[in-house]
Amino acid sequence: MRRLLANLGTYALLIAGALITLGPYVLSFGTSLKSPQQFAREPTLTPPDPVTFTNYAALFSGRYDFIPPLAITIQVVVVILVGQLVCSVLAAYAFARVRFPGREALFWIYLATLMVPQVVTLIPLYTMFSQVGLRDTFWGIVLPTLLGSPYAIFLLREYFRGIPEDLISAARLDGAGTLRILRHVIVPMSRPILATLTIITIVTHWNNFLWPLIITSSDKWRVLTVATASLQSQYNGNWTLVMAAATVAMAPLVVLFLVFQRHVVRSISLTGLK
Repeated sequence: MRRLLANLGTYALLIAGALITLGPYVLSFGTSLKSPQQFAREPTLTPPDPVTFTNYAALFSGRYDFIPPLAITIQVVVVILVGQLVCSVLAAYAFARVRFPGREALFWIYLATLMVPQVVTLIPLYTMFSQVGLRDTFWGIVLPTLLGSPYAIFLLREYFRGIPEDLISAARLDGAGTLRILRHVIVPMSRPILATLTIITIVTHWNNFLWPLIITSSDKWRVLTVATASLQSQYNGNWTLVMAAATVAMAPLVVLFLVFQRHVVRSISLTGLK
């Protein structure tokens, strides 16, 4: 009986947590299916009646034109993701397996930059990028985070250190160099942690708002978060349209997590390497 009550209590807490977590997303999606008249006339929690997709149609029409911000955001995320994965894997392997003088000191100094708030670096970054002519450009958005991040390197370094040294030594005896070991030994064995890092990187830069807002000034390079914020400030009364834009911004992230959730679970579970 005690175990049954404990299980019921655990599931009750999990269900309550799921409802609290999913509640804002369900409310956002439901509001996006309402007309502005129904939203203004009825309580917020009232289901849409009738269901309408005019907000989504208006969002991608010529007046609001949300397609360019969506395309720019996808390009930014893809470039940053490729750059961070490549650079982080190389740096993490060097810190984990390559012996050179000052390796530990250099790693901990680099890791200490995690404690520096982002707002502290905004003004120096903006000044440097303006001086070299990268303000309001695509590369001005992606360059600050293109070459890896301390968190990604730390995460991969700790995972690489858990790979048995015997596998790497066997590959070296077969004549494999560093890059070949990375490609055929390290990366295939690190797919779960790489999938987790992929999700973290995509979510972080898909939702990035402050730096794109500062470095861009025209509509040409406006990302999704900045476009949604400007939509809210310009058309503050039309919350159904704002909720439609928020739902469009959330949908790819939900699909991404559903695709990679198995790898995420594997990366955080306690597994042994034979």
